[in-house]
Amino acid sequence: MKLRKVTAASATVFALALTATACGGGDSDNESSSGGGKDKITIGIKFDQPGLGQKTPQGYEGFDVDVATYVAKKLGYEENQIEWKESKSADRETMLQRGDVDFIAATYSITPERQETVDFAGPYLLAHQDVLLRADDDKIKSPEDLNNAKLCSVTGSTSAQNVKEKLAPKAQLQPYPAYSACLPGLQNGAVDALTTDDSILAGYAAQDQFKGKFKLGGFKMTNENYGIGVKKGSDLKDKINKALEEMVADGSWDTAVKENFGPANYKNEPAPKIGDIKS
Repeated sequence: MKLRKVTAASATVFALALTATACGGGDSDNESSSGGGKDKITIGIKFDQPGLGQKTPQGYEGFDVDVATYVAKKLGYEENQIEWKESKSADRETMLQRGDVDFIAATYSITPERQETVDFAGPYLLAHQDVLLRADDDKIKSPEDLNNAKLCSVTGSTSAQNVKEKLAPKAQLQPYPAYSACLPGLQNGAVDALTTDDSILAGYAAQDQFKGKFKLGGFKMTNENYGIGVKKGSDLKDKINKALEEMVADGSWDTAVKENFGPANYKNEPAPKIGDIKS
């Protein structure tokens, strides 16, 4: 397995690990002592979302990856004991129910429907549906300004439909196969805006080739409470919640936000309190 790029957030994790080792004096002959009885932990993430969960030639990187790595460390797993699995949106509940993964951190919004089949730790990030615009666009200042605009989103996504049904009925929907496919069109004027969660938009805008070319509208059209999904009834939920609280308390959460979203000038919400789900 290729290790993901080491960021300051993960460096904090390593420092904590060294401190724990120095204090604990663990038994080096017991391979499972650091892994809670197992020699690895399997975590579901997105593989194609820059800034959140992305597979690269160097490994895995993004905010969700940093959060998941921190949580895994607190559960007793070194970074080289993590097995990453791609968790596409449509597969997440099934992967948890089958036991394909131990937990999922993949822009996984907590909803009442999903809570019927899986449990959620968190939330660990409050995102909002927003739009990505060209940096020099001064015409679209509110959701209503999307009327008659060409609005790009992914085929099958509810984001663009939400705008058309509730906010801008005259918006011209332009479905593309992937968010990444929308960006060239936005850049050259073929579309006027791209809509999905602001955290996802910030991740794309923060890529080196797009720095300074796009901006977020800041419309906050919905609340998206990102949680870490676990199998229904799993005792991991409470342990993960404790790890998330510690990540916020020691500053690692803020560091991860700045590193992964900073180049897009993402105005993130403060770290949410565990169990505080905004409707």
